[in-house]
Amino acid sequence: MSEPVNVFGQTSQHLKTGNLTFLSSQVAAWQKLSKLIQPILPQPEHWQVVCYENGTLTITGENQAMISQLGYLQKQYVQQLSQISGLEHLQKIQVRLRSKTQAPVKNPNCSRQLQAETQDMLRDAACFVSDPKLSQAMLRLASKKK
Repeated sequence: MSEPVNVFGQTSQHLKTGNLTFLSSQVAAWQKLSKLIQPILPQPEHWQVVCYENGTLTITGENQAMISQLGYLQKQYVQQLSQISGLEHLQKIQVRLRSKTQAPVKNPNCSRQLQAETQDMLRDAACFVSDPKLSQAMLRLASKKK
C-alpha cells in the first residue's frame, strides 16, 4: 500500500509567502471538496470539510442523526468518496457535530432612546476626552434617536 499523499500540505512556495496564503488556499480547497462530497453523503445535511490529512477526512454536520448514519455506513461512504480526485487514499471519515449558527438576538433595550440626563452626561464627557475618535463616538451616541 502506498503512502497517502497530503494534497493540502505546505509547499516551498507557501513557506516563502507566509501562513496566510497557505491557510487561504487550504480553506478554498476544503470548500471545493465540501461541494464535491455534499451529494454523496446523507441528506438533508450541509456537510463541511474541516481537514483531510493522512487518509482521514474530517467533516462536520449539524444533525446528530445524519452524523450517526454516516458513522454506521462509513465503509460504504469511504468507497464512494475515494472515487473523487484527491481522495484516492481515503481510509477513514471522522465526523464532528457542528453547532447550529443562530442569528444574533436583538436586545429590546438597545432600540430605546437614551434619557436626556444620560445624553447630557455623554456630551459633557466627550468634551473632556482627548481622543478625537472616542469623543465623536460619544457625541453620536448622545444624539442617537430611535
